[in-house]
Amino acid sequence: MGSLDFFYFFGSVYAYPSVLRIGPMAEKAGVQVRWRPINVRPLMRENNVALRDEAQKVRYMWRDIQRRAAWHGLPFVKPPIWPTEPDLLASHVAMVAATEGWVEAYSVESFRAWFLAGLPLGTPDSLAVILPRLGQEPERVLALAQDPAAAARLDAETDAARQVGAFGSPSFAVGGELFWGDDRLDEAVAWAAGTHPAQR
Repeated sequence: MGSLDFFYFFGSVYAYPSVLRIGPMAEKAGVQVRWRPINVRPLMRENNVALRDEAQKVRYMWRDIQRRAAWHGLPFVKPPIWPTEPDLLASHVAMVAATEGWVEAYSVESFRAWFLAGLPLGTPDSLAVILPRLGQEPERVLALAQDPAAAARLDAETDAARQVGAFGSPSFAVGGELFWGDDRLDEAVAWAAGTHPAQR
């Protein structure tokens, strides 16, 4: 079975369609996905990307996401709260989820809550809604998320993304081959499955 690393940030708009699509797509292709949440902010700074300051690009982004959601049959209500995830709390919870084996379900539920229910990411109130849906007790999980080990693991995952050359979210890595953006998800899965034309 081929495998790929899925690097994504909680609060990344273009990660939304990838988070919802990658599981079924990879399963159909016989590809294993390693869900690896990261903090994309330092990677963007290192590459001089300041999306928040580019008003025209932000306007395009929302329309583009709406089109991509329709193209892939994904729900889209309206542009969600953005920016979000101010203190990386959702990402630190993701490190707990990754350690305990429920990071995929947590990611899907979080992005659905963000895009479809209008909940901001990374707030205790939002997590008090999201975590019980996954059978997780918020007080326990939040205590673990506030442990320095969660922040250290997020830093390590971010550095792993940096080492393969990632500079944005979502990114997909198959060995040394890097794919950036939701519009490259299909190619990344094909590469992991060994069916990409460039591999012939």
